[in-house]
Amino acid sequence: MQIKEEAGDTMSPTIKDVAKMSGVSMSTVSRVLNSPASVTEEKRIKVEKAIKQLKYHPNALARGLIYKRTQSVGVLLPDVANAYVAEVIRGMEDASINHGSNLILCNTDRNKERMIKYLKLLREKQVDGLVYTSDPLTEEIFREFDELNIPVVLSSTQSLEYAYPSVKVDDEKAGYDGTSYLIDKGHKHVAMISGPTTDPIAGYPRYTGYKQAMKERLGVADVDDLTEFGNFQYDTGYDAMSRLYRKNKNITAVFAVSDEMALGVISFLSDQGLSVPGDISVLGFDNTRIARMSIPKLTTVGQPMYDIGYKSMEKLEALLQKKELSEVRTYLPHKIIERESVREI
Repeated sequence: MQIKEEAGDTMSPTIKDVAKMSGVSMSTVSRVLNSPASVTEEKRIKVEKAIKQLKYHPNALARGLIYKRTQSVGVLLPDVANAYVAEVIRGMEDASINHGSNLILCNTDRNKERMIKYLKLLREKQVDGLVYTSDPLTEEIFREFDELNIPVVLSSTQSLEYAYPSVKVDDEKAGYDGTSYLIDKGHKHVAMISGPTTDPIAGYPRYTGYKQAMKERLGVADVDDLTEFGNFQYDTGYDAMSRLYRKNKNITAVFAVSDEMALGVISFLSDQGLSVPGDISVLGFDNTRIARMSIPKLTTVGQPMYDIGYKSMEKLEALLQKKELSEVRTYLPHKIIERESVREI
């Protein structure tokens, strides 16, 4: 059966008309529509000019039948309002535009029933692939993904049990380096407000890195009086700092493992009449926009959030094109972003 690219009005311009006007092959026009980054700028400009002049509109359904792709990708997000997630999405969007794909963003709110509904929707939409962000990959979620029978990439998370490609930072190393940074500034009483140790993606690894640095650099093996826990959000940072301050007033520096919790720490200290960094230094984690907006401006362990999102989509596109990945698990570099909330003593 022959499939026509255009439906409806037979006088509508076709891909053949675009190719003729721009002086390129129909396959080049197709690449401009589906993967513009793979076409030279000179040819791409000619094709885009012809498309505009002819008012050419490719039929999405016909293209899907021809190329066996819908040019759509599902993205499962735990909290679309989170500043970290927003930066990751920006990277995904830019990469998807370069490859001619559209993102379908699904905010699961870490709700199992809601996620199942979204997966049903994505199956009905016949998405080409799926990106799963931030949360751990459980056996139950894996079974749901496996039934989709499409490529899956993990972004800001990983799985050592299931062989899905992933992109993130080395959170244990980042926890170690953040703690070492404070120690190098002369701090010997370094506290941590950690994420939950039941969280294998960010909570436990960053906490493990902190403990390792405290033991190796300061000879402190017992950190119970120096640690409290939150869920990466502002309020839990405030409450954790309240508990921490009650049990240990010798602290000179606090490493909060999200920028939001770090702002909660600063707010609590301000309410106690303490200054940052004059009385206590505060180090955050992520380098979200709020780190630049806080008073004082927040020194933080920066993650390449945009690059994590972009690289995740690049990996998915490679899988969709049946290319072999150079590495399954990719760890992008983190770095300390120095601002005003940490002082040397």
